[in-house]
Amino acid sequence: MAEEVIPDNLEIADELIAERRQEKPGETPEDMTPWQRPITGAIDVLNDWAGKILCLLMVPLIGVVVIEVFSRNAFGIMADYGWDDTARALGLGPTQFAYDISRMIAGVLFMGAAGYGLMRGVHIRADFLYRNWNNKTQATVDAVLYMAFFIPSMIFFTIIAAQYWELAYRTGETAFDSPWEPVLWPARLAMPIGGLLLALQGIPELFRAFHKMGKERERYFVMALPVYVIALVWLVMAVFAPDMTPGGDWFTDLMKARPGLSKPTIGLIMLGAMIFVIFIGFPISFTLIFLAFIFGIWGSNFKLTTLLMTLNTNSTMLNDQLMAVPLFILMGIVMEAAGLMERLFASIQMIMARVRGSLYIAVLIVSTIFAAATGIVGASVTLLGIMAGATMSRSGYNVQLAAGTITAGGTLGILIPPSIMLIVLGPVLEVSTLDLFRGAFIPGALLASLYLLYTLGRCWLNPELGPILPDEDQPKTSDFYGAEVALISMGVLTICRVFGLGIGGAFGGVIPFGGLIVLAAVMALALRAYRNLAVLRIAMPLAILFHGYMIVANMGAGIPWMSVAMFGLIVILSVLAMPIYRADAADRFSFSELWDEFFAGLMPPTILISFALGSILLGLATPAEAAAMGAFGAILLSVMYRKFTFPGFFDNLIKSLEITVLIMFLVASSNFFGAEFSSLGTPKMMTELLLSLDMSPYLILILVMALIFVLGWPLEWVPIVLIVVPILLPTVEKLELHGLDRYDLMVWFGILVAVNLQTAWLSPPVALSAYFLKGVVPNWDLKDIYLGMMQFMLIQLVGLILILVFPQIVLWLPNQVFGG
Repeated sequence: MAEEVIPDNLEIADELIAERRQEKPGETPEDMTPWQRPITGAIDVLNDWAGKILCLLMVPLIGVVVIEVFSRNAFGIMADYGWDDTARALGLGPTQFAYDISRMIAGVLFMGAAGYGLMRGVHIRADFLYRNWNNKTQATVDAVLYMAFFIPSMIFFTIIAAQYWELAYRTGETAFDSPWEPVLWPARLAMPIGGLLLALQGIPELFRAFHKMGKERERYFVMALPVYVIALVWLVMAVFAPDMTPGGDWFTDLMKARPGLSKPTIGLIMLGAMIFVIFIGFPISFTLIFLAFIFGIWGSNFKLTTLLMTLNTNSTMLNDQLMAVPLFILMGIVMEAAGLMERLFASIQMIMARVRGSLYIAVLIVSTIFAAATGIVGASVTLLGIMAGATMSRSGYNVQLAAGTITAGGTLGILIPPSIMLIVLGPVLEVSTLDLFRGAFIPGALLASLYLLYTLGRCWLNPELGPILPDEDQPKTSDFYGAEVALISMGVLTICRVFGLGIGGAFGGVIPFGGLIVLAAVMALALRAYRNLAVLRIAMPLAILFHGYMIVANMGAGIPWMSVAMFGLIVILSVLAMPIYRADAADRFSFSELWDEFFAGLMPPTILISFALGSILLGLATPAEAAAMGAFGAILLSVMYRKFTFPGFFDNLIKSLEITVLIMFLVASSNFFGAEFSSLGTPKMMTELLLSLDMSPYLILILVMALIFVLGWPLEWVPIVLIVVPILLPTVEKLELHGLDRYDLMVWFGILVAVNLQTAWLSPPVALSAYFLKGVVPNWDLKDIYLGMMQFMLIQLVGLILILVFPQIVLWLPNQVFGG
């Protein structure tokens, strides 16, 4: 049998890569065939240097975008106060170059480093069958598929990309969708170079497969290599120069032959071949490229196929929405590496220490905040396991419920913005990533609330599942700890309310930069009250008056129920805080030190969320710009907390590059496959067949969701979003559901898919979350982890059903609040 996954070797910074290659670039096994070792080592080192150089491009990518956002918004603010001339004199205002330079850098980043990604072993495969084979079988399948699929497809891609680049260079082609109109050939050069590096890396991978299968079987492959090389040369010439190749005309006629098969039928064969090869376990990206190329020529023609290949790769490289992928990934990895979430978890744990199930509450709160700050599942699950696992075991918490809480909380990163999956899903659905972000907020909060209610409900019914922390783990607090909690809650709510009013321009008509000035004044008062009981006694009635005034101020459009509810909550908190007015309060009341830790842990993710999501939702930046601001903010926080080192930052860049290559190369290859599949007319045929059935549109949607749910067991979200969803999309677009137009239907469907795909993280046998958690809490049995995860899968299904029945859970925020 194949070796089991070793949890300790899992890379915690990425939810998609189960095992990176452990040996250093250039290292080869001592017993590898001698003539293969120098070739393998040299090509590995070449791609290693390419990756190390290209990862540095993230720095200017961040810089260019941050300059654009700052310059544009500074100009807008100054123009609002009539300082246009001063702003122009300072060189502020929208730039022409930032849009084009940033997307070109992002395109070069993933395309040029594709070979590095293969060398590091990061290209994704569905290996749930593959992993059960012995080493010899795995190696044989790898060798056959590298020779049959990978090497030919990469040679085809490199030649076509070189022709595409040469045309752009010769004609001086410029970007038609930009006022700057830069020439495109410098960025397109990454396509043939990246393809060449990728094709070259196939040689070491083939040699590694030879070594893995053993000398006896390797001998047969080596003997066949000369014949293979000759056949490969002939195939390439027959495809690209049939007139100059013996048998070229015969091959051309063969590729045009369709023995009684229609184009849609050829597409079905293409789909079946794709499923078969992917489930064998070969890397998905390369499978898609080869199959799309071969079946495209068979079903259509060579010219259309090559055109679709180059256009789809180029459009992926220059897609400004997908530019956010490497930047959000970098933001999350820098955040995780800085180790700032541990402080937040420890403080919340102490605050809730007197509540049953306090560790469940702490895990879910931290996971929700961490999801909003990073969007990376693997990092969340691993960090939560490290922070909470040992404490939960020591405190006598139920292992199954603890494991389910940690893994379910970690999966919120798929849904809560800035979700990498939503960024990738936006272009697939042809909707704004911004609207997907907005639509995901309430469902994310709904799922987090359902998780919380479930865990607390279980603890209420059976207190042994989450006992109160032992005395040695209880924090030191004042005699009036309830008043501490009430006053902190009141202060946070008031500051958030003032912040929202300031952002909405409520104070702008009073004084310049009124929002910032009023917020700063309230913050200063809160900090002063935090340290001074006399000021605190004055600040509390002021807060009550402020919230009461907000009811009066908003009475014009009817009863402001939100303001009324907020005022009622503030009054309740005020009653709980009344002990501060007792005569002995000076001796018996003070804010505990744990609140200092709480705010020290809360501020970093809050600042990041303000940098990233705030700028998106308030219309100050696009998702790509917000990603750059978030990455910039994460770096600044790392510096401020003295966690920044240049070697550590370089390692963060490398990890970000690896995940970026994995996702973006799969986006490009799946776009090519989807374009070929659509050109054959198969999606249209499948749609007409489904719609011709006497079924309710809601039943068809349920079947679609069931299919995605089932596929979430063996597959990760990437192939489902990029391959399965585009196949199903024409059918969904034709459904008449809840009276929604096409755009709202796609936003709703996108969030349904996102919630559904959380099951990929909570469902055996490919639930990497279980391995991440097992790796950091080895004393927990894998069976208990799985059983705990399955409980929360059922809760997700409840959330999915609620969203399915009530689409306004998704659509209210984009449509009503933001007028989408």
